[in-house]
Amino acid sequence: MKKIIFLSCFLIVFLSYSQSRKIPIDTMVVTTHNTTIKGQNFSYTATTGTQPVWDTNGDPTATLFYTYYKRNNTKSADRPLIISFNGGPGSASVWMHVAYTGPRILNIDDEGYPVQPYGFRNNPYSILDVADIVFVNPVNTGYSRMIEDKDGKLPDKKLFFGINADIKYLAEWVNTFVSRKNRWESPKYIIGESYGGTRVMGLSNELQSSHWMYLNGVILVSPADYNLYSTGQPIYSAINLPYFTAAAWYHKVLPTALQSKDLTEILPEVEDYAINILMPAIAKGGFISDAERNDVAERMSYYSGLNKKAIIQHNLVVPTSFFWKELLRDRTGQTIGRLDSRYLGIDKMEAGTRPDYSAELTSWLHSFTPAINHYIKKELKFDTDIKYNMFGSVRPWDRENNTTREDLRKAMAANPYLKVLNQSGYYDGATTYFAAKYTLSQIDPSGKMKDRFTFKGYRSGHMMYLRNEDLIKSNDDLREFIKNSLAKGKSAKY
Repeated sequence: MKKIIFLSCFLIVFLSYSQSRKIPIDTMVVTTHNTTIKGQNFSYTATTGTQPVWDTNGDPTATLFYTYYKRNNTKSADRPLIISFNGGPGSASVWMHVAYTGPRILNIDDEGYPVQPYGFRNNPYSILDVADIVFVNPVNTGYSRMIEDKDGKLPDKKLFFGINADIKYLAEWVNTFVSRKNRWESPKYIIGESYGGTRVMGLSNELQSSHWMYLNGVILVSPADYNLYSTGQPIYSAINLPYFTAAAWYHKVLPTALQSKDLTEILPEVEDYAINILMPAIAKGGFISDAERNDVAERMSYYSGLNKKAIIQHNLVVPTSFFWKELLRDRTGQTIGRLDSRYLGIDKMEAGTRPDYSAELTSWLHSFTPAINHYIKKELKFDTDIKYNMFGSVRPWDRENNTTREDLRKAMAANPYLKVLNQSGYYDGATTYFAAKYTLSQIDPSGKMKDRFTFKGYRSGHMMYLRNEDLIKSNDDLREFIKNSLAKGKSAKY
């Protein structure tokens, strides 16, 4: 008898751990929590789960993992809804979720560095006091996955992995989500970080033109503009100079005349030089005079902390990767971070043209990965054996026919309510703050809508909210933007 009982228990345990490891296609877990934000204590509901992506026949081709926070005892029609995406492409919606706008935040120090024990705590600056938020994970990120058909075959990757495919299926998903949660009356905002900037620029028009879902705001956080990356020289290189200045100022390697001033005092001067002097000089290519090349190189050295000879050797076109390796080479021998140049790294050799690794990204993964896995299972009660992909496989990514800048312009022109906020860190060397300013200037060449664009800069990097002072400021800037973009009884007309 004992043998039979033991064998039965063994089979139950064995079978429970030998099931196929698949994510549920359509499921959710609802939990209730309390928090205190800006001095207000209130309860909120967290809904986390999966919602399908369907093909034209109504069959599921993928399922997206999401987390939706809704403040309790409020009217949905009056509450703004923020739909949040990160970037990559191929990145989970984890960074802003547990470090910026969500109700829980990482255990990190005031500058954003990891501390043990890993985990999370209340975020007293979250925007949940003024808006509900849903964090969406695109296919192959977080727990989101493609779904096999009845024959066990996965869908074509081209349905998901490309600028336009990504925009199309995510807009469909958002439509379903808004309908399921009964949020059509709510003022709506989409926020995207890094590649998410490209994503939400395109989504703004897709949601309005294909789903008739009109927005109050588009929020770009350290946006990656693929239109800019494809412009080549001289634009792409020239607009990096103000970032060089900011990073060099932070590491105290600028000449005394600049170093003695506050960062925001010197950046306008460098921005003007980049547009009006450096860009035309690079445009001259090999036909630039020796005297002008020398003068420009000297000024670039003054503004960047780089050696004049190295600048000339690069024909005035200094790659950011070289800058990260070179800036401190003869001082401390350390590299500086790509996404946040406040971070320092140690390479195998001081020689070379680019860092061995991204010091800032390894630091972030250090603290984010254990926190999000622990948080989802412990507090949100969503349990699965599926791996949480901080970064998922989405290559190759189709970058053809990128009209996202024009998409945002069309959405704004067709919708007088729609405003745009850009938030960038001065020390971001991947999607630089001045590149973001340049992108904003190019969206509407007519200038007729320029009063609907707002730019905010912060003294940190790509994820400016990791620095506690900027976490407070950037969330307050979001509150102000939401407040200023609500209709307040005003008709949508010019």
